[in-house]
Amino acid sequence: LMSPGWSPDGKELVYVSFETGRPAIFRQKLADASRKQITNFKGLNGAPAWSPDGEKVVATLTLSGSSQIYLLSKDGTPPKRITGSRSIDTEPCFSPDGQQLYFSSNRGGTPQIYKMPANGGSATRVTFQGSYNTSPALSADGRLMAYIGRVESAFRVHVMDLVSGEVRVLTDTEADESPSFAANSQMLIYATRLNGRDALMTVSADGNIRTRLAGAVGDIREPDWGPFR
Repeated sequence: LMSPGWSPDGKELVYVSFETGRPAIFRQKLADASRKQITNFKGLNGAPAWSPDGEKVVATLTLSGSSQIYLLSKDGTPPKRITGSRSIDTEPCFSPDGQQLYFSSNRGGTPQIYKMPANGGSATRVTFQGSYNTSPALSADGRLMAYIGRVESAFRVHVMDLVSGEVRVLTDTEADESPSFAANSQMLIYATRLNGRDALMTVSADGNIRTRLAGAVGDIREPDWGPFR
């Protein structure tokens, strides 16, 4: 199981499971553990994320051959292709108002973050600092975008002010991944390697406070902060 994502009301999760022999996307209610398989397409079914109204799921599928972004109802049908490039488009997430999709793509030659209207349309490049930027995550107030950017040989959490375009590097670790904002937009959680071990860390949006979270020994990755304030 991988790529968990909270529903906006906090009552369900969406995630990827390999139990069918290939990646498939499931919805699961937390109250009674009931679940529904919403994709089982040939090829890749990955990177699911909820729409802010909780009625749709956006995901990366390879129905057209390459990894592209599709919009589905929360029951899984029918998929509507949103991106139309010949490149790899993946890791989609909605803006808090549901009007925009942010995603990672190598359509410009290197992985960068783009945005486009949630129902389809022209994509606009968002990141220009550095040659490798992936894993966008939007704050609940819509003001900030966190992402993973490469700094020399290290992969670190960055935050961009979407109004001014100012970018800050928040971490000093070297293998960060999967940033996710708290519901109050003031803190982030992410996975990393620290002192040779997997770890979950939190960092304030200004980068001034960092905390390691205690956790079981093992492979710890892909955190997603819940929607409750």
